[in-house]
Amino acid sequence: MSAQTKPQTGVEPEMHENGHQPIKKVSVIISKGSLEEVYPGLIMANGARMEGMEANLFFTFFGLEAIIDKTMDDMKVSTVGNPAMHIPSLIGIMPGMSAFATKKMKKDMEELDIPPVREFLEMIHDSGAGIYACRATVDMFGLTEDDFCEYVDEVLTVGEFYEKSAGSQIIFT
Repeated sequence: MSAQTKPQTGVEPEMHENGHQPIKKVSVIISKGSLEEVYPGLIMANGARMEGMEANLFFTFFGLEAIIDKTMDDMKVSTVGNPAMHIPSLIGIMPGMSAFATKKMKKDMEELDIPPVREFLEMIHDSGAGIYACRATVDMFGLTEDDFCEYVDEVLTVGEFYEKSAGSQIIFT
């Protein structure tokens, strides 16, 4: 369309220096329940809020471990089948390896001032982000809303999450 035939809206969209429109809203889906799988989603949601973006977190399948009150403080690093660990699976299955890797990761994160999962969720919730659990997974695992930490806003169906995510950039971790 030429400039002469382009419809005039009277409002030019905001653009970054690189010529792209800024992201205004993100929805992060967390579906795995180990520390190294949960933290990227928490970091992405927190970063979005710090940049002034709207953010929603949707926990499904084993990602629910991060918002279940009884399990969220005891999450572990997965040492088996994790190529980024750079250790053979035979070593990863040895007793104590997961505990060792978990302790090291928690120590490294503490040194970087990255909070534990519960505290991180509190910060993200208090910043105005939405925190949601997947209705289908909650039902499948026989959970109730009482099983979740206080920072979970609601248990939603996938369709309800899509409604809340309208206009979002969707991030899977």
